[in-house]
Amino acid sequence: MIKRLRLTIAYDGTPWQGWQSQTEGMGVQDLVEKALSMVAKSPIRIEGSGRTDRGVHALAQIAHADVPAEIKMAGENWVRAVNCVLPPEIRLLNCEEAAPDFHARYQTKGKIYRYRISRVAPLSPFEANRAWLVYGDLDNNALQTCLNLLVGKHNFARLAANRGDFNDARKRGGAAATTRTIFRAQATEADGLLTLEFEGDGFLYKMVRLITGSLIHVARGRATTEWFASLLSEPDGLKSHHCAPPEGLYLLRVMY
Repeated sequence: MIKRLRLTIAYDGTPWQGWQSQTEGMGVQDLVEKALSMVAKSPIRIEGSGRTDRGVHALAQIAHADVPAEIKMAGENWVRAVNCVLPPEIRLLNCEEAAPDFHARYQTKGKIYRYRISRVAPLSPFEANRAWLVYGDLDNNALQTCLNLLVGKHNFARLAANRGDFNDARKRGGAAATTRTIFRAQATEADGLLTLEFEGDGFLYKMVRLITGSLIHVARGRATTEWFASLLSEPDGLKSHHCAPPEGLYLLRVMY
């Protein structure tokens, strides 16, 4: 007999090869599975709500794990025990028993991502691997225009990268596979930090980083708002290649 646990995990993505399990054992998933297995004294596998790339951080990644039902540990005891084993860049924030059919990936209703952009040069050493340094003037009106364009349902084929198992022909041929709805896209700036937040029903591979890079490309005056609009309205055109670096990106929340 087993019971299913719902896990909330935060991590600094800098030292690891992304969330996904790797053959070298250096994915965040690998480290969490190893820690859970040590505590449970039994091999434990977990499934996350989705992947994050190497260098991307998470404030509240969600995963589920099946553990032997005879282990009668309360959630807070799992948290304490697992955190004693995990490296300090990864923390289990919460653990609770979930319904047997709870699925961290397939039951998601949406996600919120945050991207942090430093506007102060030189970049503070305390922001190293935490933000993207973008100096020089930005057109805030153009930035806001593009953010407004993002809200709604669009085919994001030109604002997503291809994984090896999902080629261009399939992306261009199947609009449903690359169509997502953005509920909120907003920017705030304070104390030399520009923060972008995107809330949507789902995000494609590198989609937030490509959106961010393309937004900044327009805000720098290197492309027009009409070009950005065409990325959303003409999915068969050339992809944007303006991809923001991973270190400024944070998975903020997963919604169920």
